[in-house]
Amino acid sequence: MRGSFLLGRILGINVYIHFSFFFIFIWRAYTAYTEEGRDIYGVLFECAIVAGVFACVLMHEYGHALAARKYGIPTKQITLLPIGGVAQLQRMPQKPKQELWVAIAGPLVNVAIALILLPIVLLQFPPNHFLTEAYIDILIDSFTGRMLIVNIVLLLFNLLPAFPMDGGRVLRALLGFWLTFKKATTIAARVGQLMAIGFIIAGFYFNFFLILIGLFVIFGAEMELRMARKKYLRFGEFFKLLGNSFPVFS
Repeated sequence: MRGSFLLGRILGINVYIHFSFFFIFIWRAYTAYTEEGRDIYGVLFECAIVAGVFACVLMHEYGHALAARKYGIPTKQITLLPIGGVAQLQRMPQKPKQELWVAIAGPLVNVAIALILLPIVLLQFPPNHFLTEAYIDILIDSFTGRMLIVNIVLLLFNLLPAFPMDGGRVLRALLGFWLTFKKATTIAARVGQLMAIGFIIAGFYFNFFLILIGLFVIFGAEMELRMARKKYLRFGEFFKLLGNSFPVFS
């Protein structure tokens, strides 16, 4: 991807980071200092939170990559972007069971991280008033608490049954046990786009960010449909695979 440079090579996979990634640090440091009145330590803490978030995203992507490797599918590279991460696989899993495990592996990493952090957080902050506003404020002000919340949010967001999130691929894989790849992709894409319309409508009443998510899902679903049409040609009852890359967004 243009504008990306090599961060390192981990477990045999090159990890790239896009130059725009660093604007996230600059933006967060600026808002923490000017809008929230944080001192230098507070600014550094927020930058550490940003680094922690993308570390979790990177581990999420490695979940996809290592699950794909189990089925003999190499990963070309992993790229970190301001909107998340992309694990680019050499080819698409050809069986629904394979796609299901490759898609769900990323969210399962977030589950594992959350389960590791949960007892640490409970030891640090005994839940006398669990899930109250005051307790959540305490969690947000701690690194472990914030990372716990981040992984729960990443899990829930990625499991939305809409492309390009993992939930869309999980839905397609489940449908693929009974339907052709193209038909399963079409249904999963349309389900996601209907959900996206709901996000857009809600965005006008609650938060503009929901509109951006809705547009992102509509675009991602349409791209997935185009990929499906390009990669498969029908000859009687058979499909022939044409392409050679399969991005997984998180």
